Amino acid sequence: MSRTVCAIVGAGDGLGQSLAKHFAENGFDIALLSRSPKGSAVALAAAQTVSDATATYYQADAMDPDSIEQGLAKAAAEMGQIDVLIYNVRGGVQAKPPLEVTYQELRDIHEVEVVGAYAAALAVMPAMIERGHGSVIFSSATAALRGSGTNPIYAMGKFGLRALAQNLAKAYARDGVHVAHVRLDCALDVPIVREHYGLKTEEMSNTDDVAESYMWLHRQPKSAWSNEIEIRPYTENWTF
Repeated sequence: MSRTVCAIVGAGDGLGQSLAKHFAENGFDIALLSRSPKGSAVALAAAQTVSDATATYYQADAMDPDSIEQGLAKAAAEMGQIDVLIYNVRGGVQAKPPLEVTYQELRDIHEVEVVGAYAAALAVMPAMIERGHGSVIFSSATAALRGSGTNPIYAMGKFGLRALAQNLAKAYARDGVHVAHVRLDCALDVPIVREHYGLKTEEMSNTDDVAESYMWLHRQPKSAWSNEIEIRPYTENWTF
């Protein structure tokens, strides 16, 4: 089977780890991008358990759009065409009233959630358009749909990310590029969440199951593409 490349920006443990392994198991070589090798170590190890898959780390910082473009360009040059891009970066969740947000905090969340995501898309989408196929998937949250009186910074960043996903989809779907925004309206089943919130397994979304949904999204037929999906466990008390 001929393998193509899935590039994951923000490939840490938890969802990043599950995405790396699941796409490797389904015929992809994996390019992992984060600020340091340590940030991608768990995901890299998970992908490398798949015997016929190649997994490689590339340095990139979501706060530095040039590094994202350069990292993805290097991945494509060394590994081959990138058929799937997953931007799995999250800005900080910092509780404070809106009028206490600083200018620097606004700049930072915009850099991580919007500028970094745009840089990643800019690095891979022209080649996808030329080939006539490819998928770009942005990991997001329900904060993209509603503002918050207590966590406004996160909401402002995710609003921008959602707008970017819609802009790209409306402009380039006709060229064969599937752009999707995934709203994770859930707690992910990872150790830090279990320890901090004391949630039961059935109250969280299993990251392997979430990764399977990303694969399903990539494999959607062109006549029935989703630009946005939401994911939550069956026990979730809907938050909107």
